[in-house]
This record gives sequence, C-alpha cells and structure tokens, in this order.
Amino acid sequence: MFRVLVGLVVVGLLVYSLADLSGSEEEDRAGLPRWLWVVIIVLLPVFGPVTWIATKQSRRSGGSGGRGARPGRGPRRPSGPVAPDDDPDFLWRLEQEKRRQERRDRGDTDPPR
Repeated sequence: MFRVLVGLVVVGLLVYSLADLSGSEEEDRAGLPRWLWVVIIVLLPVFGPVTWIATKQSRRSGGSGGRGARPGRGPRRPSGPVAPDDDPDFLWRLEQEKRRQERRDRGDTDPPR
C-alpha cells in the first residue's frame, strides 16, 4: 500500500511539474530552455519536479539576491489604462459630454460645425 502511495505522489509531481512548465514564461525557467527542464523533470523523478517547483517559486517571489528581478525593466504593468483618467478615450468622451452639457445649459439646439 505504501509503495502505491509513493508511486502516485511521484507521478502526481511529474504531471503537475510538466503541466506547470508548459504554461511557464521564460523568466520562470531560470535561463534554461523548456526542453532541458522536461529532461530534468522526467529523468530525475522526485528531484526534478521539486527543483522545478522551487525554482519557479523563488523566481516569482523575488528569490534570494534578486534572482527574480527583471534586469533593465521595471515591474510588470497592465498593458491598458489602469484608471479612467489614464484612458485617452475616456477623457475624450468626458470632454464631449461636458461640451454637450454646456450647450444644453446655454440653450443651444444645433451643435457647432
């Protein structure tokens, strides 16, 4: 029974590590190519998956000595606007609405051309 449980844990670690590796980014892989990580995980049944999980976690959390830092680049930021006042389309629509409201307040019915 114990052998079966150990075998399931080893297979579970293997499957989890390979699935996690397939969705990883280059900076999570500590400079090693994906194929080399696959070889390490498959050929070293317990040590390989544990090494992968530890390496990825240390990279995500910043690790020791800034190993997870992104040299030459700042922290990750979303690609789009974060706040409404950072969005040029929102500011343009806000300005248009403000102009419409001012025209209504003055009593203008036809918009200027």
